[in-house]
Amino acid sequence: MKIRSITAFVEPGWPLDSGRLDAVAAAVADARTAYAQAGYEVQTTRLATTPFPDWLPELTEAAAVDAAQRLEAAALERDFGYVSLGPARLSTPASYAIIPAMLAATQAAFFSAELATREAGITTAALHAAAGVMQQAATLEDNGFANLRFAALANVPAGSPFFPAAYHGGGGPAFAIAPQAADLAVDAFAGAETVDQGAASLAKLIEEHGKQLADLGTQIAAKHQMLFGGIDFSLAPFPSEAESLGTAFERMGLAAVGRQGSLAAAAALTSAVDAADFPRAGFNGLLLPPLEDYTLAKRAAEGRLTVNDLLMYSAVCGTGLDTVPLPGDVSVAAMAALLLDVSALALRLNKPLTARLMPIPGKQAGDETSFEFDFFANTRVMALDADALNGALGAEQTIKLRSR
Repeated sequence: MKIRSITAFVEPGWPLDSGRLDAVAAAVADARTAYAQAGYEVQTTRLATTPFPDWLPELTEAAAVDAAQRLEAAALERDFGYVSLGPARLSTPASYAIIPAMLAATQAAFFSAELATREAGITTAALHAAAGVMQQAATLEDNGFANLRFAALANVPAGSPFFPAAYHGGGGPAFAIAPQAADLAVDAFAGAETVDQGAASLAKLIEEHGKQLADLGTQIAAKHQMLFGGIDFSLAPFPSEAESLGTAFERMGLAAVGRQGSLAAAAALTSAVDAADFPRAGFNGLLLPPLEDYTLAKRAAEGRLTVNDLLMYSAVCGTGLDTVPLPGDVSVAAMAALLLDVSALALRLNKPLTARLMPIPGKQAGDETSFEFDFFANTRVMALDADALNGALGAEQTIKLRSR
């Protein structure tokens, strides 16, 4: 198991408060050293701020681009690999439209956008605004790569260390840990004779690592007068067979991810995460990104794994739809319909879900992807079976759903 990210959370101040940034950078550097000495490879350190509409006094494109560039430079100067400026807010509709310009002006800055909250419900204008960002972002870099740095959020609270969902809820500085732990699931089920046996092994592995991560995190946070925000033990994969959640599914007995039984496998894995005792932050589910997982990429390329499959698994386990490659000509209306389903699941089941969709210009469903990125496994563009919504569902409105 590796640590994908140590993520620091801070109110940046505006103009930027250099002292605050220096303090969290020192704490994260200390944490990186301590975890490395404990035997954990730390892949990245990251900085997440409070949502940019909350601290940026002027929501114009020029002011937003300037802020994004300044914060990106400040983060990189302090050895953070990436920075998240948090979500556009339902309460600030103008904040959605300026995200493409901020993406275009940066390379290491991540953004997100609220679709729904328990308090506000689902705002259909936000669904279309977020889908519009995805459509515009697809044209900014080769292969639509800029959408890696943007996600739509439904019922997602502050404090998750996984990007692009990460943002600070305010108050004092904190940091949290995002493990890359799909290999724990692969190992736990490699020789398991029953689901309960494999799940018990996985829960034990998570607890063992969780205790070590938390003990070190608590010590370092106290030393730097920060809060240790916890661990998001979402089982994150890497594009190798041994670190693939798809491999873990198939070690459980599936002929291929996407076949019947996959939903049960997803539920069992998440149940094991739920059973483990550790201080929690963020999602603590399964990350099922076709472009970041060796076996999921393979099954999507074979046509065995669909967008609807991934959406269905989100109901029992997942963090949503992540790095899903879509046709380049997919419409805003079609993506908004998909985002409505994601939002409805999130509110009805009272769980956080995200959508990171990646339309690829010039590609159609079934075409091969051609990314040159160490954290991606190439696959085929996935079909989206969606049309524009009409009637009651297509009206501009706020939809209130009761949680079960």
